Amino acid sequence: MPLVRRIPKRGFHNPGRVEYSVVNLASLVVFPEGSTVDVDALRERGMLPKRKRPVKLLAHGDAPKGLTVKIAKASAAAKRKIEEAGGTVEITG
Repeated sequence: MPLVRRIPKRGFHNPGRVEYSVVNLASLVVFPEGSTVDVDALRERGMLPKRKRPVKLLAHGDAPKGLTVKIAKASAAAKRKIEEAGGTVEITG
């Protein structure tokens, strides 16, 4: 009997799971006020890995003033912090 059939299966791997590249608010400080932050801008700055994954914004740190952020997903706290700082968040799905 082959080894693959002799060893028991363990765990579960969801084939529909979406893995995101995570960006925190504290790392957006490098962008000037009033600029637009999207996936291309983050890749140019070296903030994203080489893999093509959707980007999720998390609320760790303070939000820079007046940014327009265009990403796939954002936490509610991150969205609130950006809007309080005078910026906008556009979810690009």
